[in-house]
Amino acid sequence: MLGILWTIIVILFILWLLGFLLHFGGGLIHIILVVVIVLVIINLLTGRGARV
Repeated sequence: MLGILWTIIVILFILWLLGFLLHFGGGLIHIILVVVIVLVIINLLTGRGARV
């Protein structure tokens, strides 16, 4: 499950970076960025909870 989450994070970050560099997508770029940040935070929180 953790590997899948990191894969999604990487794919979304690459899509956001491409959209930022190529100037397409408008508001979609920011939505993707927010989703990536939320997934990273969830991953960090669940990762710490699993180790305790």
